[in-house]
Amino acid sequence: MRRRFFTDRFESDSAILRGDTAEHLGRVLRAEPGQLYELSDGERVWLARVDKVSSSKRSGSQVEFTLMEEIEEREAALRIQLLISLVKFDRFEWCLEKATELGVSEIVVLAAARTDKPLLAAVPKRRARWEKILVESAQQCRRLRPPILRTALDTARGGKLSSAIRPEDAFAQASAACKLVLSERRDAKLMRDALSVYAEPSASLAIGPEGGWTDDELAAARAADFVEASLGQNILRTETAVVAGLAILGFTLGE
Repeated sequence: MRRRFFTDRFESDSAILRGDTAEHLGRVLRAEPGQLYELSDGERVWLARVDKVSSSKRSGSQVEFTLMEEIEEREAALRIQLLISLVKFDRFEWCLEKATELGVSEIVVLAAARTDKPLLAAVPKRRARWEKILVESAQQCRRLRPPILRTALDTARGGKLSSAIRPEDAFAQASAACKLVLSERRDAKLMRDALSVYAEPSASLAIGPEGGWTDDELAAARAADFVEASLGQNILRTETAVVAGLAILGFTLGE
């Protein structure tokens, strides 16, 4: 199966990859003229032939392609927004990777009340790395485009840095037909029962920090029409909840 890569745009019958992607193609995959790859600009996918592989200290790595044939491709009808509270970065980044593989359209990074403050302080420095993880994961699983990553601008610093979003704000902005907040409370519905009343292909799934949601956060979720849902009696780690919750959503509401 041919590898897929993302390009900024197509130019009539050609395309050029630059930066880290071109570096990976040239140095790791050892791309050569004549080889075929798939390229996506987020809207269309083309079968493309390598014409030239070059690298210089001045302009960096570059791979030039000729577009051969457009490939019919479309995104899944189910649109999933994942609202996820920050956890330790190795596990959070694993969640980003698996959420991409499971078809999430948008990921909103939350600053819950019980999120560790040092994690929140590091968001501005981590965002570029997270974007790269989403792109590489989307290429690996051959998606049309990577998920959108949502954080908030730190207006106190002139809007130049990113920070996580307060759950209350994220809940209020969610517009999906199905809105679920995973909860450890005993009266929370099992997720399969909570999903039984929905048919439209859009969902928002909110997953809290390791310490759980506060009462105020759950109240804000309910005020925004989120339904408390449970994945069962066992207490799951965040990364387990991400995979289980998204798989259930995809099976129940997907095509």
